[in-house]
Amino acid sequence: MTTAQQDAERAGDLAALREAVGDLIAGSGGVAAARRRLEAGPGYDEQAWRLLGADMGLAGLGIAEDLGGAGGGLAELTVVAEELGRSLLPVPFFSSTVLAGQILSRCPDTAGDVLARLCAGTELAAFAGTDADGCWRPERLPVEAEAEASGWRLRGTAEFVLDGASAAHLVVAASTPSGCDLFGVGADSEGVKRQARQTLDPTRGQASISFDGAAGTPLTTGGGGAGAVEAALNVALVVLAAEQVGGAAACLDMAVEYAKIRHQFSRPIGGFQAIKHKLADLLILVEMGRSAIDRALLVELDPARLAEAAAVAQIWCSDAFTTVTTENVHIHGGIGFTWEHDAHLYFRRARADGALLGDATVHRERLATLLSW
Repeated sequence: MTTAQQDAERAGDLAALREAVGDLIAGSGGVAAARRRLEAGPGYDEQAWRLLGADMGLAGLGIAEDLGGAGGGLAELTVVAEELGRSLLPVPFFSSTVLAGQILSRCPDTAGDVLARLCAGTELAAFAGTDADGCWRPERLPVEAEAEASGWRLRGTAEFVLDGASAAHLVVAASTPSGCDLFGVGADSEGVKRQARQTLDPTRGQASISFDGAAGTPLTTGGGGAGAVEAALNVALVVLAAEQVGGAAACLDMAVEYAKIRHQFSRPIGGFQAIKHKLADLLILVEMGRSAIDRALLVELDPARLAEAAAVAQIWCSDAFTTVTTENVHIHGGIGFTWEHDAHLYFRRARADGALLGDATVHRERLATLLSW
């Protein structure tokens, strides 16, 4: 089989995956599932996740088959994330499969049982390791680990833990005498206290988790945790960017359709030059976001270049998503500001994603460091 034939086959597989995920989302109610979280509170749709994670087998996507995963790589993860972003489907794909899953897959000798449960879609895992600003900074971790006669004990409080109130397993980054190491902790273990937080985006639950002498099972030793997390974060940031592009594309479509049917002065508002230019500008933002993701896919196997591409993708897509959702509200006029319209759901997600794992400013600083500026 030639390279061209292989590329065509891969493209066909990705298109089939996109279609399958889209059909599942439509069957789950699409944006209606996200709207239901307004009444139920921050969290996820258990039925939708059972269909997506367990029945379709996507809970283990991006994790090697010999580790119990579904295989696939960054391309498959971004395809699924973009479709989920289009509908804001409230499932723990990013928190459990991508963020926690990618970290655990880099600790295969110590995380086997937890990883198998995660990949089966029966239990969730959550990463607890960002600082008080929600950023990953291994030099100022909020949790410390102490070696005692009975084993490692964790103390401290981790904020902004995605789906932390629902997860059965916690992957905790903690400071040790050797540096940053990772520990597995049962979410219901003694010494663990979880408190769900009210969030701007109801489709993505967050929790504050306190550790008061909780027993931790070492997943890495000798300060090896930082490398595992940073490698996983490069993947997660690209996947998050794809989700943001999906949401931005949905808002652009929404704005275009409204510009066609909303009449002012006896003509569609889409015929006015100001609206035309605004929609064209939004299209450029969305397409540039897609280009940033495609650029990251080309360097998936080069860790150094992927880190730089992930920072660029997050810088661009985070700002683009915020801009498109804001302009979508404006183009819809008065109805766009109402509770009944879906525009505010995307606006909420954009604002929440903009601060998730660091805002665009944080990633600009990271990019400057990576490029030795």
